[in-house]
Amino acid sequence: MPQPVQLAPGTKCRLEDFDPSYNEGLEREQAEAETRVHCAKLDELAYRLFAESQRAVVVVLQGIDTSGKDGTIRMLSGGISPQCLEVESFKAPSALELSHDFLWRVHAKVPPHGKIGIFNRSHYEDVVVVRVRKLVSKEVWKERFAQINAFEKLLHEGRIVFVKCFLHISREEQRERLQDRLKDPTKQWKLGPADLDDRLLWDDFTAAYEEAITKCSTPEAPWHIVPANKKWYRNLVVARLVRETLEKLDPHFPPFDPTLLSRLT
Repeated sequence: MPQPVQLAPGTKCRLEDFDPSYNEGLEREQAEAETRVHCAKLDELAYRLFAESQRAVVVVLQGIDTSGKDGTIRMLSGGISPQCLEVESFKAPSALELSHDFLWRVHAKVPPHGKIGIFNRSHYEDVVVVRVRKLVSKEVWKERFAQINAFEKLLHEGRIVFVKCFLHISREEQRERLQDRLKDPTKQWKLGPADLDDRLLWDDFTAAYEEAITKCSTPEAPWHIVPANKKWYRNLVVARLVRETLEKLDPHFPPFDPTLLSRLT
């Protein structure tokens, strides 16, 4: 199957069908050079989107622990002016958030028109993590697929465009990344017992992600499977996807009012 791929609505997602090490045969230097080109163009497109202020883009980053969400955000945010960007991280919900429906905290973080929002995790935690850790019943998380689709359709109709990326790594790659973190004093703080416990639930997380991607890849908000074993290729794919999305939107600067010239004295 060609890689990377946008999962067509109605297609069953089987992550084993996608090679997490796929890289088009590119060398790292080639991929990084192309990524820089995309980021430079992204900055221009994001500025036009900001000036137009009629639409917004939400980049959703999901993936198993160590899949590279933070690194992808650093890449994107390094190439886009901060005034055009909003980054949100969705950790364990607070008591206030738990007292509302599961989409309440997400809706509050949707970027306004003119902005690109990047979600580090998202509402998909509420059909993946809560399922694997048995935080809610099966009846509850099963209903959430339809609720997520309705939510994303509502936002789409409000001129919010989704770029949903599943950062796909292998179990072997995750083990190497966890070992690297354990050895690096600057990264040890990122690890806790829960991270290693979750690794034991790899198959459960895989099944949960496969069903979430299958049920929630829609015409309004399709999922993309991003090979992420090679960080430099992951960055290239996401940069391309976001650039292509903005180029399709083709944002324009608002029309200039020529009467302003006569008012300048």
